[in-house]
Amino acid sequence: MTQDQQHGADGADAADGADTADGAEGAGPVEPEVLFEKREHIAYITLNRPHKGNSLTGTMMPQMKAVWSEVRDDPWIRAAIVTGTGDRHLCTGADVNVVAGRGGMSTGTGPLTDEVFWSPRQNRVWKPVICAVNGLAAGAGLHFVVDADIVVASERASFMDTHVNVGLVGAMENIGLAKRLPLGSALRMTLMGKGYRMPAERAYQLGLVDELVAHDRLMDTAEEMARCIAKNSPAAVSLSQQAIWGSLDMSYTQACEYGWALLRMHWAHPDSKEGPRAFSEGREPKWTTAAGKDE
Repeated sequence: MTQDQQHGADGADAADGADTADGAEGAGPVEPEVLFEKREHIAYITLNRPHKGNSLTGTMMPQMKAVWSEVRDDPWIRAAIVTGTGDRHLCTGADVNVVAGRGGMSTGTGPLTDEVFWSPRQNRVWKPVICAVNGLAAGAGLHFVVDADIVVASERASFMDTHVNVGLVGAMENIGLAKRLPLGSALRMTLMGKGYRMPAERAYQLGLVDELVAHDRLMDTAEEMARCIAKNSPAAVSLSQQAIWGSLDMSYTQACEYGWALLRMHWAHPDSKEGPRAFSEGREPKWTTAAGKDE
């Protein structure tokens, strides 16, 4: 894939205006719930229900799975940015009105790996993902924050978890919060529900946010980071990413052994020779991917 593409995510290809508002028949064509664009080796994933706080519905799960599968499997893509449409919300979690109308959640009762596909980690995507938080991230919207590699937030952003307010368990996203925040802060957000909204500045101080920027600089900053990443060896970036994420589930000694195994494995990859050679010759490296070698 060498040319830029933009489409709505309904399966892997464009929705062609087939979706209707909130799944209602006869409501007329509307914008796709998930927008997907590929440009300059970067995938852009935008939650696109601004009239509903960019909340999530059951119909969006297969769309997100298809999008993440394309990000994972297309060697032309080297980084991704996730954000929400508008200036107010990244994602406000599950659309509770839809849940109420259905009488429960649409997700099945099987193992996590068979049921949940919102985030890059849940789809086994080992390419860097930047979450550009443009407003409120709440409930299931926190999947996109805690499973991102880098979190960039607008100064208008805020973070909240409302599972317990609507009688649901705060677990998956909240476990992710506990990996990025002090335990007490993760528990405060989880247990107080809508009674506590963490502002962007506090999230930055505690490490949930990696870069805090003026609102009008949010996407520029995320794109600068993604372009910087895309210049590096895709193979080396992916294995480095896996080494760090994998270390969270291991002891220090085990993590070092795992990292050492990944490092040794990469020695057989052409990039491990091309990088030093290009540096020595004073030129830009030509990295090798499944799509071939850089031109």
